Amino acid sequence: MTLLALGINHKTAPVALREKVAFTPDSLVEALASLKKLEGVDESVIVSTCNRTELYVNTQNGDTDALLHWLSRFHRLEVEEIAQNSYVLSQEDAVKHIMRVASGLDSLILGEPQILGQVKQAFGDAKHSGMINSEFDKLFQHTFSVAKRVRSETEIGANAVSVAYAAVQLAKHIFAELPKRSVLLVGAGETIELVAQHLKEQGVSCLAVANRTVARAEALAETLDASVYTLSQVPEHLKDFDIVISSTASQLPLIGKGMVEKALRERRNTPMFLVDLAVPRDIEPEVNELGDAYLYTVDDLQHIVQKNLANREQAAQEAEKLIEKQASDYLSWKHSQQSIDLVRQYRQKGMSQRDEIVEKALVQLAEGKNAEAVIGELAYKLTNTLLHPTTLALREAAMHDDPSLSRWLGQALSLSDDISDIKK
Repeated sequence: MTLLALGINHKTAPVALREKVAFTPDSLVEALASLKKLEGVDESVIVSTCNRTELYVNTQNGDTDALLHWLSRFHRLEVEEIAQNSYVLSQEDAVKHIMRVASGLDSLILGEPQILGQVKQAFGDAKHSGMINSEFDKLFQHTFSVAKRVRSETEIGANAVSVAYAAVQLAKHIFAELPKRSVLLVGAGETIELVAQHLKEQGVSCLAVANRTVARAEALAETLDASVYTLSQVPEHLKDFDIVISSTASQLPLIGKGMVEKALRERRNTPMFLVDLAVPRDIEPEVNELGDAYLYTVDDLQHIVQKNLANREQAAQEAEKLIEKQASDYLSWKHSQQSIDLVRQYRQKGMSQRDEIVEKALVQLAEGKNAEAVIGELAYKLTNTLLHPTTLALREAAMHDDPSLSRWLGQALSLSDDISDIKK
């Protein structure tokens, strides 16, 4: 069996092509059923996310062209377009790749944790479709274990690498009990959505969204169970929030020094943490002059992100070493299974030959033939039958004049170390 990985990801293809080869939950079921019918395919898993589509296939013939043509037919695309923007890996390279993917080392954002859950989901879908046997079960369970070790034994996911995540992590450092804090999100765009997602993951429940377009704010607030304000209501309610994070497209600051100063007086100087993720700025820089206001800009957070990216790169090198070792361990297990199968086949063949010869001897004895002659013939035939393949192997080694093979065969069969004198 040959393990193959055929993939298209953010490094090899534009988003326009990645969209075309992506699998929806419904089409995934159909795709796995279709792959099952492909000649030589024994097991398969399809990983499909916004940044990658990958086919992992255990095949009897190692035919990569068949996979390319299958993918092109399924999505009604030209084979050349897929071939020019994809990659094919086999055996050890494919094993290392799936481990790197699940560990977040091949992601757009290095070390992002969501991909492990996506790979697990892909494995579960394939198993539900009857596309998983013992070999893939071992491979993917081992992969999940490796990914967990990468996250627990390295710093790959310890540091923020997006300004949205960095803002939340910084707030977490400033306020010991972040879930108990109240947060005002100013804006309702993609960056604020990411901030909101990270805040929810940290257990923050007291949230409010202020936006110029109320309908947009209400749409975001609905997913957060948050309050909604217009921008004109911000000065009135600013005092109610420990944390303010802003990211709008406004050309002028929305929150001034005077507004924050008034809010601090009403809070009896209880500190406020403000993060301005907008360019141009949403919060006047003079706010930082206030003693109980802690203002961070997108540039401040970018420095944190750059430092953390460097830390993740270092962690990635450690993770690569771990994956190298674990991939080798898996392949050793796979090879041992193959040798077990060979030993089983060899023993079964030998016992079958033995039973056949013994059966003939018993028939001869039943017919009244001389017992000594029957036993002698049985011993001769059994010895000759069992030794014939080994004899051929010894002669083959001698004919190729390969001393290392000859020596290995001699040692394996408890013979002389040198069998080069065997007559051809």
